[in-house]
Parts: sequence; C-alpha cells; structure tokens
Amino acid sequence: MKILLHGRLGNKGMVESIFWKGKRVFLTGHTGFKGSWLCMWLTSLGAEVKGYSLLPPTSPSLFVEARVEELVYSTIGDIRDQEILLESMVSFDPEILIHMAAQPLVRYSYDNPVETYEVNVIGTAKVLEAARSCNNLKVIINVTTDKCYENDGLGQSYKETDPMGGYDPYSSSKGCAELVAGSYRRSYLADLGIGIATVRAGNVIGGGDWASDRLIPDILRSFEQNKAVIVRNPNATRPWQHVLEPLSGYLLLAQKIYTDPKKYSEGWNFGPNEKDIKPVHWILDKMISSWPNATWALDNKVNLHEAGFLKLDISKARERLNWQPVWELDKILEKIVSWHKAWANKNDMQYLCLTEINDYMRDMSSEN
Repeated sequence: MKILLHGRLGNKGMVESIFWKGKRVFLTGHTGFKGSWLCMWLTSLGAEVKGYSLLPPTSPSLFVEARVEELVYSTIGDIRDQEILLESMVSFDPEILIHMAAQPLVRYSYDNPVETYEVNVIGTAKVLEAARSCNNLKVIINVTTDKCYENDGLGQSYKETDPMGGYDPYSSSKGCAELVAGSYRRSYLADLGIGIATVRAGNVIGGGDWASDRLIPDILRSFEQNKAVIVRNPNATRPWQHVLEPLSGYLLLAQKIYTDPKKYSEGWNFGPNEKDIKPVHWILDKMISSWPNATWALDNKVNLHEAGFLKLDISKARERLNWQPVWELDKILEKIVSWHKAWANKNDMQYLCLTEINDYMRDMSSEN
C-alpha cells in the first residue's frame, strides 16, 4: 500500500509536496539506512528518484525489509567508479543531487583508513565531477557529519563557521569532503548556476538501522539475544536525533537552494534540541525500561579514541530556514522499540515507515 504524503504548502519552514512532485532526484547511498528513509519520503512526495549505491551494507537491511527498490530506479555501483557513475547520473538528468554514499563508521576507519579516504574524499570529488556534466542540475546536498569539526574537547556547540578537523580517519575524511565541496562550489558549480550546500547532522537513530558498532543497533541485537549490552563509553554525550529530523532539513534546504542558490549554498547544522543531547547511559536506561530483563555492562577492552562530547549549534537553521527539531528523544526511543517489535512480528515495514513519515509531517505542520 502506498501513502501519498502532503506537506502544508507555502509555509517557509515546511517540506512542500507541491515542490517535490515530479522533481528528478539522484541519490547516492540509497541502499543505506538514511538513504532508504529518504527514498520513501521523496517518492511519497511525488519525486522521481534514482539511487546509486553499493548493495545494502547489512543483512537484514531497511532497503530490503521496506522494499525500497519497488519505489525507485536503482543502480548498484561504487562512487569511485567514475565511468559508471557518470553514465548513471547523466542519463537520469537530475534536477537535484543528494550525496549520502560514504564509509560511515569510526572504528572501521581505524582499520581501513585508505578505503575511508578513497570513499569519503575521492568519492565525493568524483560525484561532484559527474555533476558538472548534468545539464539541468540546480541543487546539490552533500551530506557530511557533526564529526567534521575540529573537536577541542571543551564542550561548546559547534557552529558552521568553526574549523574542520577530525581526530580519527572517518572524522577527518568528512572534514576533507567539506573542503572538496567548497572548492567545487567556488571553482566550478557557482558559474554553472548549481547551488551546493554541505549538511551536518548529529547521531541519527531510528527504526531499520542494523549497522555494526552503533549504539541503538547494538542494544537491539543484545536484547534479541538476551545478552547484556556491552558499552564502550557510557558517559559519552551525543546529539541524538530521529533520522527524519536531518532529512527534513536536507529537503527544506534543497527547496531554498533551488530558488536562490547564492543565498543558501554553504554549510548547515541540523541537530537536536539542547535537552536531547544525552549521555549513552541515559539512552541505555530508557531502552532497557521498555524491554524485559535487559541489562548493560562496560566494555573493559582498550578502546580507540572517541570524542567525549559533541553538540551542534542549530541557530542558523532555525533563523534562516525556520527549521527546528520536531520529536523529543523519549518519543524517538519509544518509536524505535515499537518499530523493531513490528519488524520482528513481520509487519509491512514499508507501510509502517510511510505512516511514520506521515506522522512526522503532521507534527512538523503543528510546530510551524
């Protein structure tokens, strides 16, 4: 069953169905967790979507469980393969490009630093190089991360003007990707009339994430196996947000760039409200309360460096885009547990995801 979503039209802080209907959107990384959610949202708004990505990174995966391939044109390929990427993108002739494909894991980046830089830096350059050949392209949204900032450990909120950096290979590769996007903006894309923005989200969570070495999937796997959740750093504090929160920011920003590329082609933070920036042990305690007999324990192994505190300043998005977070963390965690139990009971997960998106858009309307 397909749900056609309708954003409230004309409101400056809303995702507008009238804008997205019929738009041609090329999305890299469409088989991933965030990419799958975005495919469902875009197609339900009436957009025509072509995805380009490797095979789903996990099994199970949201892409498979929600039958996302039914909704989009899909090419399985590597963004480092310039020839296949160029042909796929140019033949589709997109108006909007959203670049999500990445090596997204910090711990994996320590073991595979060269691959991480190849995918996240050179891969981004190859995506932007292919974009130069698209005749009708108007908007590029380049997705990076809150970890792209140079983290000095002082605990302040990072603003879009703060310096890029990154301790580990993943974080620094995303800082590099920011610099690549800025160079392409100034050197090529502005002259072509293509607007490009980089977007930085917090710790994105939601139903359908089975990635390894991420807190929520690790918690749910341990719950299913009746094992204690093993935690590296229970005091690490992160900007937790539902996956639909930053995606709403990306869509809203794309709408703005489409009509005024010079004004909005820059970096943007899309993080949670201050009260939803919580330590890991807070998340654990909340989720354990929803699952009988669940427990957690400290990982006593020597762990690699991780920032103890991350927080994004979202005042720019509030003031200039009229964007703001919609769902509080308590509600988000309840939704994740409910989603996972529905999946375990073999419900129609595409329908459930579309219903959740519809609920989010309704709540977004009431916030605005």
